[in-house]
Amino acid sequence: MFMKLARAAVAFAAGAMLVGAQIGTAHAAGPSMLGGGSGLVVGDQGICTLTTIGHDAAGRLVGLTAAHCGEAGTEVAAEANRDAGTVGTFAYTYTAMDYAVIEFDPGKVVPVNRVGNTTITRLGGPAQFPDIACKQGYTTGQTCGLTYGDVYGSNTWTWTQICVLPGDSGGPVTVGTTLVGMVNGYLTVPCLGPQLGGNMAAIIDDINARGGIGAGFHPV
Repeated sequence: MFMKLARAAVAFAAGAMLVGAQIGTAHAAGPSMLGGGSGLVVGDQGICTLTTIGHDAAGRLVGLTAAHCGEAGTEVAAEANRDAGTVGTFAYTYTAMDYAVIEFDPGKVVPVNRVGNTTITRLGGPAQFPDIACKQGYTTGQTCGLTYGDVYGSNTWTWTQICVLPGDSGGPVTVGTTLVGMVNGYLTVPCLGPQLGGNMAAIIDDINARGGIGAGFHPV
């Protein structure tokens, strides 16, 4: 499945979306531990990866993922704890920057700042050449690679040489423990890439400018 947007829009030109199929088995129900890099079952559309989780200025428990994973109103469950059922809902999506804000039920989710080998302590970005950036995805776990820089001189998108596969969409891209972006797609060949990712600083600026759910976000 391929995304095609105009070069002038500086978006996913010739990039492929990375929504994974729903596979696996259910696990014990109870509160779900979720953090940047956790797998999310998104409605009946497949599996994506949570970018980060934290609170907005109003104290709501919210998280981010890629917009192409689901539409506003779509329910999500924790892939590692499917028996717990719905733990959150897409509050809104912004397709031009391919990000979505999810509002979680704080009674059903335990937010964490570390998943696998990835820890998120703060927001930043964008990654710049020659940074080594890493991503944490549901399908491929943590993979790292060289940052090439902005796409077509944009401040919105960044190319990195990080391996990504279906199911990794929305995965956090970090430099150290700083969240600098998310996984949105790849150019032509999975894992050979390069990977296309949104600039987290631009995403947060857009969320704040909109106000409402997600504004003033800070990770746990």
